[in-house]
Amino acid sequence: MDAEIANYFASIIELAVATFEAVQLTTDFTPKRSILRIEATYGEYRVLTTELFSDNLRKYRYYLLKSNYVEAGFDNSPDPRAIRLKYGMIGPDHAGEHVPHLHQANKTELTLTDEIDFQAFVQWLEKNYKK
Repeated sequence: MDAEIANYFASIIELAVATFEAVQLTTDFTPKRSILRIEATYGEYRVLTTELFSDNLRKYRYYLLKSNYVEAGFDNSPDPRAIRLKYGMIGPDHAGEHVPHLHQANKTELTLTDEIDFQAFVQWLEKNYKK
């Protein structure tokens, strides 16, 4: 694993342990990809996060759930709704493009966002949801 990615993962783990309860970590490394998954609790909420480095891209998912209801979910997946919202349609130039966005109200609402990292997610969470 690349030293820069290792340091980034270490900073995420440190912040997760300091912020959340019942933190469970899973890592998976191959020469072509590095994955860090975190499951934790934040008060009455469950937190599920994934950081993935592959194909020279950083892919992320930061989800806050109450039971199985998605309160908030930040990711940069190639979500067709996010691509349509950003470009008006999905054309050949944007099909499969990773677009940062936020899901809310059990994924019925979608808002485009800037790309965020784990620290920004934690700051947003602490500002918008109390333990």
